[in-house]
Amino acid sequence: MIHIPALRFGRSYTSLEKATLVHHVTGEPVAEVSQVTGSMIARDLSNMERAHKELAAIPIRDILAMYKKAADYFVNGTLPCGDAELTFDDYVRNLSATTGSPQVFCKRNALKVHYVLENIEEVIGGLTRGLDLEVLDKGYSIKGGRTQAFYPTTDVFGAVLPSNSPGVHSLWVPTIAFKVPLLLKPGREEPWTPYRILQAFIKAGVPASVLGFLPADHAGAGDILRLCGRSMAFGDDRTMAPYKNDHRVEIHGTGYSKIIFGEDQADHWEKYLDMMIEAIAANGGRACVNASAVWTPRNGDAIAAGLAKRLAGVKAKPWDDPTCEVSAFAKPEVAEAIDNMITQGLETPGAEDVTLKLRGTPRLVKDGRCAWLLPTIVRCATPDHPLANKEFLFPYASVIECPQADVLKRIGYTLAATAVTDDPRFIADVMACPHIERLNIGPVPTNRLTWDQPHEGNLFTHLYKQRALQHARQPAAV
Repeated sequence: MIHIPALRFGRSYTSLEKATLVHHVTGEPVAEVSQVTGSMIARDLSNMERAHKELAAIPIRDILAMYKKAADYFVNGTLPCGDAELTFDDYVRNLSATTGSPQVFCKRNALKVHYVLENIEEVIGGLTRGLDLEVLDKGYSIKGGRTQAFYPTTDVFGAVLPSNSPGVHSLWVPTIAFKVPLLLKPGREEPWTPYRILQAFIKAGVPASVLGFLPADHAGAGDILRLCGRSMAFGDDRTMAPYKNDHRVEIHGTGYSKIIFGEDQADHWEKYLDMMIEAIAANGGRACVNASAVWTPRNGDAIAAGLAKRLAGVKAKPWDDPTCEVSAFAKPEVAEAIDNMITQGLETPGAEDVTLKLRGTPRLVKDGRCAWLLPTIVRCATPDHPLANKEFLFPYASVIECPQADVLKRIGYTLAATAVTDDPRFIADVMACPHIERLNIGPVPTNRLTWDQPHEGNLFTHLYKQRALQHARQPAAV
């Protein structure tokens, strides 16, 4: 069994208290992860000013070269994992074992992390909207006679991470390029990806003194969000509620992402069936950018039936099957709770599980220690039904009819929206809609992201603020 220590900014730490991770199929122990306390977190954070200065002194071009090396080490190297050495395939296998996510999903999402590491200059260009990289070395740049200056908002960036998909780690990966030390609290079942990324950074030359890997309990997570000047956290609406108005915390929560048909395309919905299936079911439907609702001015019954017919054939398959389309739940009780929530919601008149009718078998599948939820399409008679605006950790979507004139007033918060329309007036209305964060015009699935177009906040503007700067001996403009 592997032991994974905490990394306390240059010092490996083995604790008496450890969390044991087990294989979701066999129940056999896979790893022990050392745990840290709130007092340790506070002690480590007291040294961050020094760590920040050390990182700030490294030229940005040198840091970018380290990212390129780290990208290669992440996918091609054999890297330390506590008292073991893991190849990329070993890492994927362990990640799948403790999270329940199929190996094919784990590898696909880990390659997203590799992309960000490999293309970090492109990612930074998107996050900074094309600022000269010298800003990260000097704090300002001059172009066309205009000075742009920025200063860091914190000495350390804390990330309280989830266990659902390794792709989310791409969001914090640019932190070191922005010259801010990094503190990670991994998800309980998913220490593998953050630990491997940090080991790749260290091997590439990033000082270990600016990297923290601090596994902790719920109270420890709260300490990180309370003590770090800037942080990000992942969770549902209830978990994230205490931080909703805390500007220091960038929240990555429930997405309520949607596909919205315009009047001009609602009759042509069959052309967009593949796009809708990808948006709903890609990556096992577990991402906040997976569509959880389809809004249309008409043909709701036909759209629901078309989606259900395609998704009703999805089966629960073993974790190592390369054709897996849904993830197992490492904790079967979570799948059971979600299944109960949907079943109770269907008791309210005005909703029908169309997939259940076609599949003829329950959405909850159990086999030994494992549980799966099969794709579910619910046709809701009105936008007010309890299941009309829900999101779950599997391929789930409601289908709702609503007039085009009313839809943008009714959709509520939407992380990612795909507006299927060619109507210039409706496009202008969607562009002006304050409820939508990430917008696709035309048949682009909600889950397809470009890393230079951030969603749910912008890491650069979270870590830096712009300031006015006048320099008595300002150099000539370039």
